[in-house]
Amino acid sequence: MTRADDKLNVLILAAGLGTRLRPLTSEIPKPLVRVYDKSILEIQMERAKSLGDVRLHANAHYLADQIVSEGKRLGFEKVWVETPEILGTAGPLRRIYAAGYRGGLLIMNGDAYCNFDLGAFVRNARNRCEVALLAVDFPKVNTFRVGADGCLAGVAGRFGADMGTAATFSGISWYSDEALARIRDGEFDIREFWKQEIAAGRAPFVDMSQLHATWIDMGSPEGLMAAVEARLAECGRNKNEAVVEPGVVIPDGVKIAHSVIYKGAEIQPGETIENEIRGKGFKWVVSGQ
Repeated sequence: MTRADDKLNVLILAAGLGTRLRPLTSEIPKPLVRVYDKSILEIQMERAKSLGDVRLHANAHYLADQIVSEGKRLGFEKVWVETPEILGTAGPLRRIYAAGYRGGLLIMNGDAYCNFDLGAFVRNARNRCEVALLAVDFPKVNTFRVGADGCLAGVAGRFGADMGTAATFSGISWYSDEALARIRDGEFDIREFWKQEIAAGRAPFVDMSQLHATWIDMGSPEGLMAAVEARLAECGRNKNEAVVEPGVVIPDGVKIAHSVIYKGAEIQPGETIENEIRGKGFKWVVSGQ
């Protein structure tokens, strides 16, 4: 059944394995890891809803039942479970289009803490092109090569030009229905689709207007701590305060500063905890980014 109205579809990618944050993610998928007061999935959902009346989608693979349950609680249109194999970064887009959803598709990541003006990005995208990619300046990565025309010229180490302005893909992107129709069945890596679009003279537009907005990769303990700090600041709190997940019992005499305590953490009476992330079976010493 085709949904032919102009309501924007939003897909939050939430199927990753979370291997870099194990053992924290041994029993919970990374998009559901709590960042101060809410999970990244819920935070991204709230950002998406700032655009107005949208259809919310997520994909799921690792510990998919938890994503499905949370999606129902949050009112998602659908959580697309990928089984037995994960569908990569292109397959989920093709799947939504093939199911009849129309109105364009905004892609967001379920493992990055970010705060962009999504409305401005979507407006720019619709006015400029059929595929738009939102960039940030992150020198440790910066694999994008952007031409003088503002379009993607290549991705370092993979394809295209080596020259051009360097930038990092934020994970935020927009695809028109026309572009989604061109993603092939079985396509896995969205970068291959970008390569095909460049070859066909339809290079994706790279929006460079929010290069210095908040964008934090949560794929490491340091990134997770930085995300917690950013969320605390956004909520008007002191970024150095202790964050204790609801349900955790703190023994008498314990002092905690600039630390995150998840369920299952081992804590001794009278202990001082500072610059740490603790949970079931792990203790990471971190200072943030």
